[in-house]
This record gives sequence, C-alpha cells and structure tokens, in this order.
Amino acid sequence: MGCLDVYLPVMVMIGLQFHYALLAIFTRAALLDGLTPTVFVVYRQGIATLSLAPIIISSNKRRQSLKASLGLKSFSLMFMTALIGITFNQNAYFSGLFYSSSTAATAMSNLIPALTFVFAAILGYEKIDLRSLRNAAKILGTICCVSGALTMAFLKGNKLLHMEFFPDSKHLTASGDDTWILGCLLLLASSVFWSCWMIMQVPISSSCPDHILSTFWMCLFSTIQSAIFALLKEQNLQSWILNTPLQISCSLYAGIGIAVSCFIQSWCISERGPLYCAMFNPLATVITALVSATFLQEELYIGSLVGAIGVITGLYIVLWGKAKDFDGRKQELPQPNMVDDEISNRIDLEEPLLAEKSEYVTESKMEP
Repeated sequence: MGCLDVYLPVMVMIGLQFHYALLAIFTRAALLDGLTPTVFVVYRQGIATLSLAPIIISSNKRRQSLKASLGLKSFSLMFMTALIGITFNQNAYFSGLFYSSSTAATAMSNLIPALTFVFAAILGYEKIDLRSLRNAAKILGTICCVSGALTMAFLKGNKLLHMEFFPDSKHLTASGDDTWILGCLLLLASSVFWSCWMIMQVPISSSCPDHILSTFWMCLFSTIQSAIFALLKEQNLQSWILNTPLQISCSLYAGIGIAVSCFIQSWCISERGPLYCAMFNPLATVITALVSATFLQEELYIGSLVGAIGVITGLYIVLWGKAKDFDGRKQELPQPNMVDDEISNRIDLEEPLLAEKSEYVTESKMEP
C-alpha cells in the first residue's frame, strides 16, 4: 500500500469535516440574515436533485433502470425514508441550527452512531450481551452521548469565551435561553431522524442496489415533501424570495455540497468503512467552535463545552466497542496466508456500524 492510499482517505475526511463546519456556519449566517429554514430545505434538496440528474442522464444503464428501480415496494420505502430521514431531519436540523448555534449543531451530529446502535439493537441488527465488555462499552457510550446532548440543551451555564477580533462581523449567538433549549431539542430530534435513515438503508439497498439512483429518488421525493410542508407553514410568499447574495450562495453551496459530499463519503466508506469515517466527526465540532468564536462572535458556554465533550467521549466509547466487535470476528476468520493477514489487519475499521446485513449499509451515512 502506497503513501497515497494511506493518507488520501485521511486528507479527504479532514476536508469533508471542514465542509461540514463551513456549512453549519454559513447556513446559520444566512438564516440570521432572513432565510427561512423550511424554504432553505426546499432549495437545498431541489439543487441537490438537479445536481444528480446529469449523472443519471449521462449513464445509459442508469437511465434504463430509472423506472425499473421504482417498483411499489421501492417507492414506498424511498418515500418513507425521504420523509423521515431527509424532510423531517433537515427541517429539524436547520430550525435547530437557527435557534441554537452552529457549534451545537455539529456537536449533536456526533450522537448519530450511538443512536444508530440503539435502533439497530431494537430491530435485531445488533446482538446485545450485557456480560460482554464491548457491549457494555457501547451502552455506556450511548448514555454519555445522550447525557451530553441533554447537558448542552438544559445546562447552558456561564459564558466561557467570546472573542471579538472582528467587531463588525455578524453575531451568530442565539437570542435567548428558551430558543436555545428548543434549538438543541430540534437538533436531538434531527439526529434521531438521521439514525432512522441509516437503519432504513438496509431494505433500501436491498430493493435498489444502485446508491446513486436511490439517492436521486430520495432527493426528489424530499424536495416535493419539503415544498408541500413549506407552503403549508409559510403563508407569506415573500419568504420564498432569496434577497441577498448570502442567501443565494448558501443555498447553492448547500445543495451542490450535499451531492458532492455524498460521493466523497461513499468513496471513503468503500475504502475504510463508516466506522473509520465516523471517527473524524468531532473535528467538525472543533473547527466550528474555533471559527465561530474567533471570527463570528459566537458565544461559548460552560454547559455547551461540557455537553460537547460528553457527546464526543460517548462517540469514541461506542466506536471502541464496535472495533472490539470487529476484532472478535476477525479472530474467528481463518488466516491461510500472508496476503490474507495483510487484508485482515485492515478490516477492524472497515466494517459497517450495523453488525448484520452489512453489505447494505456501506454507504449509509450522508451529513445534513
């Protein structure tokens, strides 16, 4: 394995975390500039659908299988997955981002592996043995994640850091304690919806193995669903008008970004697995906190810091438990030659977060 093979996934994942941090900061600035969260979701998903359309059209194979991929079963699965995992998730996420802070939004996303473990255990994809240290670690990590999230929401605490290197920049601070709690709860709900989306990729991938096609259909369905929801919620048609360059550029960046990040994330997952990719998630929280506090005057609080540390600690405890699961399965595999030895040394972080039916979830995580 060359140096490029070793370091390229690392550089790609670091770059992706910078993208997620920039998306949270950029979007919050646009929301405070007057962009409505529900309308923004419609534009974002619509632009993502249009970005994926040329890929579908340019491929004869995909173009021919476009209709065939949408039977009654696939239609029902993709429609519900789009409703729960994208429409509900995105509206909850960006509303929570508006009411809380960009740092809280990126910190809450670290809940997803722990919540996915809970849902996978409920549905039977994860086998729980309380006598096993690795299973106890996953349960403890889940408790730490949820406790950290609740700490961020309800124990805001005293102001910890508020630097004003650029006094004329836009403030990204939430307006009050009530909106902060509401925002954190919405972000928590968003993580729940996104974890459900990951679980639902199991039947989705079975009925439509082409992930680009399934992603296109889900983006299209979510655009229609989000548009209906936004029309019902926003009676004022003026809210659909993007009035400033910030709002326009944010919508374009978010829409194109979700399509590009999908491909990047899928490639990295295929190379190293979602467990490896999930280990980089806290980096987005750190980048967001530093940039927001330093340049955009976002206030940091003790409760937010303690909660974020709890969420990130819980994430790594869960990942440690999953890594031990893979070590156990690796030891059960025969090792007939040195080539297999080299391959087996790489699989500990290349397995999916769901223990069973793993071939259907290798591309299951895509950031809101």
